[in-house]
Amino acid sequence: MGNLGSIIPLILMFVLFYFLLIRPQQKRQKAVQNMQSELKKGDKIVTIGGLHGFVDSIDENKVVIKCGDGSRLTYDRSAIREVTESGKEAQV
Repeated sequence: MGNLGSIIPLILMFVLFYFLLIRPQQKRQKAVQNMQSELKKGDKIVTIGGLHGFVDSIDENKVVIKCGDGSRLTYDRSAIREVTESGKEAQV
């Protein structure tokens, strides 16, 4: 019974660590991957560097972003941090 008493706190710490740190991080990663895979032309986006613009065209791994003065920049799809407006909402 003595060995079991010393193992239980370790197991509880691992379970607590999993539910407080690992699981939320996995959910965030899945949400970001889902958002990046659902990008479409016309979406208003923000990159991880803080660039705001509209998606002009999409390739398998790259996104062309149209910026304020009409210039177009090419970014990796993974550089997109968030979609602020979807394509349908941005055109209205």
